[in-house]
This record gives sequence, C-alpha cells and structure tokens, in this order.
Amino acid sequence: MKIVRLNMTTKQASFEEVPEKYLALGGRALTSQIVADEVPAECHPLGPNNKLVIAPGLLSGTSAPSSGRLSVGGKSPLTGGIKEANAGGVCSQKLANIGIKAIVVEGKADAGTYIMHLTADKAELIAADELAGKGTYELTKILKERFNPKVGVICIGPAGEMQMLSAGVTNNDLEGNSSRYAGRGGLGAVMGSKGLKAIVIEADKTFDAPVQDKERFRAAAKKFADILLKHPVCGEGLPTFGTNVLMNVINEAGTLPTRNFRFGRFDKAADVSGEKLAEVAVARGGKQTHSCHPGCVMRCSNVYPLPDGIECSPVEYETAWAFGPNLEINDLDVVARLNYICNDVGLDTIEVGCTLGVLMEAGVIPFGDGQAAIKLLEEVYQGTPLGRVLGAGTAVAGKVYGVTRVPTVKDQGIPAYDPRSCRGNGVTYATTPQGADHTAGYAVTANILKVGGFVEPTKDDGQVELSRNLQVATAAVDSTGLCLFVAFALLDNPEGLPTVVEMLNAQYGTELTVNDVTALGQQVLTVEREFNIKAGFGKAHDRLPEFFYEEELAPHNTKFDLREELDEVFKF
Repeated sequence: MKIVRLNMTTKQASFEEVPEKYLALGGRALTSQIVADEVPAECHPLGPNNKLVIAPGLLSGTSAPSSGRLSVGGKSPLTGGIKEANAGGVCSQKLANIGIKAIVVEGKADAGTYIMHLTADKAELIAADELAGKGTYELTKILKERFNPKVGVICIGPAGEMQMLSAGVTNNDLEGNSSRYAGRGGLGAVMGSKGLKAIVIEADKTFDAPVQDKERFRAAAKKFADILLKHPVCGEGLPTFGTNVLMNVINEAGTLPTRNFRFGRFDKAADVSGEKLAEVAVARGGKQTHSCHPGCVMRCSNVYPLPDGIECSPVEYETAWAFGPNLEINDLDVVARLNYICNDVGLDTIEVGCTLGVLMEAGVIPFGDGQAAIKLLEEVYQGTPLGRVLGAGTAVAGKVYGVTRVPTVKDQGIPAYDPRSCRGNGVTYATTPQGADHTAGYAVTANILKVGGFVEPTKDDGQVELSRNLQVATAAVDSTGLCLFVAFALLDNPEGLPTVVEMLNAQYGTELTVNDVTALGQQVLTVEREFNIKAGFGKAHDRLPEFFYEEELAPHNTKFDLREELDEVFKF
C-alpha cells in the first residue's frame, strides 16, 4: 500500500511508503491521525497549512459486505475543529484495489483549476481551467468521457470552488451519478481552496485488495452477510423503503424536528415518507432500492425520477427531513429537486436544510414555500450575496439575520432527531468532536428503535453511557470502511462484531480481539478531541443551543436538561 501526496503549491505528486504507525489504520482512524500529525490545529482551514486526507477503510476493496465507505478528513472550515465525513460510491474500492492507503492533498495553488489523474503507478496533476464552475453531474460525465467510462471521480461543485463553508466532497455511484457525498463540515471548501476540482481514479478491479488468508476471509464475509440479511432492520426495513423508512417512525415517536425545531411532529410527514417515495419512484420507473457502493447487501438507497425526467439518487431520510418537515414542505418533488441541486452545486443537504430553516425563521422566504426555497438555492450557482449566505451554513445565516433560534453545535447544523425527545442523540450532538452529527453516535437505536436494548428517550438516565459506547463503536466502524448501518446487526447479534474482527484478522494476518476494536474507537476519539482542544475548543462547545434547554417540545413537552453530565462522556 502507498500514500499519494499531492502538493498543490509545487504541483508535484508522489508515492510514499506507508509509515509503520499508519499500517493498522484505515478510514476515519487514518484521516484523523494524519490530520492530527500534520495539520497545525490553529491554522486557517482554507489556507495552505490545512490538508485534505482521503482514505478507504481497512476492509474496502474486498468482498466484505457493505465495506465501500470512503473517508475524507481535514480541519473543518464550518466547525473549526477536526472533521471526518464518509460516503458510499465506487472510489473507496478503487483506491484499495490500486494499493492506495490514503491521498494527502496539501499546499495551495496560486491560481487555476486542476484535476489529478491517478492509477496504480502514476499520479499526474493536470491543468483544467475549462472545468471551472462545472456542476458535479456534468463534470463527472466529461471526465468519464475523457479518460474511461469506468473511472471513479472524486470532485467538488461550484460551492466548493467558491469555498462555501458547507460544501461537500462527492464521488460517483455505480451508474456514474456524482451523488455520494462526504457532505458534512465543509471539506469541499478545503478541496476548493487548494485549486483541486477532481481526482480521477483508474482501477479495473473492485474486490481484489490483498487478503492473506482468502478461505478464512471468504467464510467470515459470508457469515457477516448472513448476519446482516437476517436482521429485521438491515435485511428487511432498509432494503424495502430505504433510510426514509424512518420518517413515519420518528414522527410517531414525536421527535421529528418541524418548522426549525419548533415541534416534534409534522401532520403531513407521510407525504414525504419512505413509503410514499417508493410508491412514486416505482410508478415513474425509478428504484425503491439501490446500492450506494459495490458490495452493499442492504441496498437502502433509491432512485427518484423528477417529473422532468431528471433522476435524483438518493433521497435519504435526513435530506427528506431537512427539506420536508423542517421547512414545513410536504412535496417530494420539491424535496428531490432541492436534493439534486445540492448534489450538483456541491452542498451538504442537512446543512442547507437547517440554513433554509433559519432563513425562513428570519422571514427571508416563508415556511412551506418550496418554490422559493428552490429559487434561493439556485442563487448558489451564481455566488450572489444571498447564495453565499446560504452556502455558508446555519450559524452564519443566524448571525447575518439576527436569528437566535439556530440549531447548531460547533456551528454545524443539527440533523433529523430532536434532542429533547431523543436525548441520547442530544448527548452525541453536543459532545462529538465532529460537530452536531447523528452518525457519530446514533442513539436512535436504543432510544427509538429498541435495537441493542432500550433507553427511555425523554429521560436522562443512561443517555451518557449510551452515547459514549456508540461513539466509540462508530469511530471503529468508520475506520473499517463498513457502512454505519451494519451497527444495527452488531448491536443485536453477539456474533456480529467477532465476525468483523475475523475478517480483519484473515485479511491482515493479525490476531486482533474485540477489545482491540474498542481500543481503536477510543484512540480515534482521543486523537480528535486533542486536536480540537489545541484548536481552542472547551467544555462550553460541548453544549446544545439554549433554546433546547428553555423551550418544551410537543407532543412530549420535554426540555433537554443535561449539562455537566456531558463532560463525563469521554471518561472511558
């Protein structure tokens, strides 16, 4: 395995041997460790001293089921702290199959737009001013035609080029759509700040990464696939209606943030639910199930055709919430249109949804006005002042318009589960080094879905321990390249985690134990928190916005109460 180092100041790309300290790391563990080792914590995130690190997971590139997540890391321009965001798509598998452990992009081009063409033995930086300003869909199509229809393309849209704080990094899915986003935290702006528009990856294999004991690995991978497919969430709920199966569930639980987190239920939630999406998508010739990356066995994605024939893939639950109940919009076509524009211009859908909620709170456009939201979002392409406010994220919009009802932690928008009636998630939002992030410790499992036990969602008891354990487990899972949704089966099936460890040992010839995986998760969190402390973060940053402490949320009429208890989360 090699590390590709791309210096945008000197325009030089080189292959390096992997230092011994990085050999056992992958995905989030590797991106966060390299950032901690090489990026000054106090640097400007859009300056030459920040670095963008891209890494496949430890199991990526093999036949391990649902192991094709791609991690992207750096210092976040949105939060000011360390960041890792991960995505499906084809590029994680391709990188692993050409022996790339990580790509490190550093320095900053003084002018111009560039792409990198990467193969197993060559990394070439190419001037590409003609691609400046292209949306990601057109850009990916052009690059596939220029190089090879089977290449993987990691890229940014115009929002990233304009260094908007909520710009993401995307890569294409199996059909070539540039819709698989490492969306959160503004890492697209970091890539844009360096003058790098895209990375084109050529690899003719998908599941042929080196495995030391192939028979042992094959048996463990088959067992793990069975564990996933026999679980009611991984094998039934997600493959049937996708992640948006949660819309009606979360609404019924009374924790669906509605009208910028004012209410916990939306009376028109069914109009934008997974069940409705599947009905419309199939009727229009789309797909209610779809794999986001090669080797995914859960197939929880979808393909939603818009009335004009444009296909948006996927419409995930968090996006349907952000553009639906959060804005009091009950039109799936509007939701999908906003989703598609975000994918093309290169913005994080959760952050844009939260920002639109604040702009509606300010009276810039009315709640429920989907066409006004679309028109406003389209301004991002032109970089108008209002378009730049929208692209700068929720916290900036609140400051510009004097709104105090701003749902953020560490300046990152809070996702689709209200912390007052899903308190385990509230603990995660407040304390994760990543800024408000539901995936960092998904307590919906035990709070709402009763997976891995049950912790009463409107009470404080057990929430800190729940979030702590989930954050540790998630940091480890994010390092393997496995999709986070495997966690449902890992929590319920005692054979799940040992089987993951068995795959790792068969691949690398190691003798890891389950305890080693827990230690890895703790190590990742420790590294990330130490970076944030050096960047200026303290206990005050591990709190929710005050309106969650002061306003009751209907229908349960509960507030969030945890404060000092939050300081106990990382006492392993």
